[in-house]
Order: sequence, then structure tokens, then C-alpha cells
Amino acid sequence: MWPFSLSMFGLKKNSDFAAVYHSGKSYANRYLIMYAMKNGTDSMRIGISVSKKVGNSVVRHRVKRLIKESCRLHEIQFKQGYDLAIIARKAAAGRSYDEIESAVLHLMGLHHIRLPHEEGETKILH
Repeated sequence: MWPFSLSMFGLKKNSDFAAVYHSGKSYANRYLIMYAMKNGTDSMRIGISVSKKVGNSVVRHRVKRLIKESCRLHEIQFKQGYDLAIIARKAAAGRSYDEIESAVLHLMGLHHIRLPHEEGETKILH
């Protein structure tokens, strides 16, 4: 199991999301918006929100799965001790895994949550 399992340690309550929205810092790109706030623990909690504006339930669930998988596969590159709220934009619907992964990693870098990687490091194989 990975340290910030979305099923066990994710942001679930509306009050958790509200705290991150209110006190956290946000960055956005074409596909996602990410709010980040230090949580004072040694674990990371992630909450994902995909509005009905993005598409029907199948589309929304696919976008959510792609975001979760991007986080899971790159967990060793992320600093711990943050609460993250990730919101999918309409443009995320129908995007490939590589595009969503790139968007997640880009926002993690902007928030300085992604650890610097060594030169020549290869992409994690799926």
C-alpha cells in the first residue's frame, strides 16, 4: 500500500476540502487545478474532485482514475506532509494518461512538492 492511499487517507469530508481551498495555495494548468496546504504530519492526503461539467459518470470516473494512478506511480517523487485537492477541468475529459500524468507532475513541481530528480532519470515504467 502506498503512503497516501486515496481510499484510506484521502480527503473525504467537505470540511477537509474547504480547509485546503481556504488556506492552501493554488496553481492550475490546462487540465487540472491543484490546491496544496501543509498538514503538519508525515503523510500526504489527496482529494480529487471531478464535476458533472466534465462529463457523464464514466468520463468523470476515468479522469479520477488517471489522476489517482499518476499520483500512485510517482509517489516516491513527492514530499510528504501535504493535503492536496485536485480539481479536474472540462478539458481533462478524453485526455490520455500521459497528458494527465504530465499535468499532475507539472502542478506538483509548481507547488515544490515534487522532489528534484537526478539528471538522466528515466520515466517510471507502467
